[in-house]
Amino acid sequence: PPERGSFPLDHEAECQPIMKEYLKCLRSHRGVNDDACRQLSKNYLQCRMERNLMAPDSMRNLGFGDNAEPTTTTAGKDGSS
Repeated sequence: PPERGSFPLDHEAECQPIMKEYLKCLRSHRGVNDDACRQLSKNYLQCRMERNLMAPDSMRNLGFGDNAEPTTTTAGKDGSS
């Protein structure tokens, strides 16, 4: 079973565009999860948390040590990570 239990599916496809961009990024970087792809992954998780599609959690617990708490999907667009 998943480490964090089950979670609701994104039936309304609210976070799907971010997920598709992340997968496109992985393909273009030949499967390497570089900084650009990691930011998309982080944005996807933030999108899910904002829409109650997963329980809120710190970014640190989700594997992103550079930010401690979940923020909005616009975070990081100013060049910070």
